[in-house]
Amino acid sequence: MDNKPLQQGAIITFVAYLLWGIFPIYWKLLDHVPAGEVLAHRIVWSLVFMIFLVLVTGSWRQFIETIHMLKKDKKKTIAIITASIIISINWFLFIFSVQHGHVLQASLGYYINPLISILLGIFVLKERTTKGQILSFILAGIGVLYLTLSYGVFPWISLLLAMTFGLYGLIKKTVNLHAMYGLTIETLVITPVALFYLIFIPSEGSFTFAPFFTSDNLLLIGSGVVTAVPLLLFAAGAKRIPLAMVGFLQYVAPTIMFFLGVFLYNETFTVHHMITFALIWAALIIYMASIYRDTPRARRRNKEQKA
Repeated sequence: MDNKPLQQGAIITFVAYLLWGIFPIYWKLLDHVPAGEVLAHRIVWSLVFMIFLVLVTGSWRQFIETIHMLKKDKKKTIAIITASIIISINWFLFIFSVQHGHVLQASLGYYINPLISILLGIFVLKERTTKGQILSFILAGIGVLYLTLSYGVFPWISLLLAMTFGLYGLIKKTVNLHAMYGLTIETLVITPVALFYLIFIPSEGSFTFAPFFTSDNLLLIGSGVVTAVPLLLFAAGAKRIPLAMVGFLQYVAPTIMFFLGVFLYNETFTVHHMITFALIWAALIIYMASIYRDTPRARRRNKEQKA
């Protein structure tokens, strides 16, 4: 059996999560620019970069066909517009959390995200769940509740990051568009709002046309590239590896964020945080164990049904 596609998929997916993990360093370089302004530039330059990719790869015709397909399907059109709004909120929250010294909350949010996805799968997609997955969700809930009651801080950034990314993933799963076309359309939908913000909302003057090649300009323009590249790498890598491996690799990003928050940005890390993270990590271990245990069973059932 040729393991090359599996190895390539694992490496590509790992690189995607590695890039997501070090994102706080990038946004920290722009912490003097309002989060709304950074978000607006991120959306606009993501669209520019995606259109460039569509043209370079010779996929313009397929992209136009995808748009025509969406025009004929109102449900998918509404879904993609909703996805655009939700991912924009997620992007804003992440930028805001990094700029205001809440990298640990962002990390916690992406640890919680798979558990939110479990809930969405159960209640929206009517997916079957296991006792281990239910236990993992209960432990995570206890962790969040403990942090809220003992530390006196409700981790709203963590929960909103987890919920918005979970909802975004749910919509993407139901719409099922090509990754490159999907991201291009999503940024195209929200770009008019971003342009309105940049034109009419007073800014800090971070982006200038003369001189053009300033550090802020390059970072804001580059935000489009750093947004699109990990998403495209993930789409290319994830389809080559088992879902269980994707589930394992997704914890690379929040783990890197966790260490950045504690050791690079010296964010406050108390005993209450430690207990909360311990409960979340325990929940994730149980969750991953349930996935690995359940996958062989599912394969056996499929083989029995085919036989």
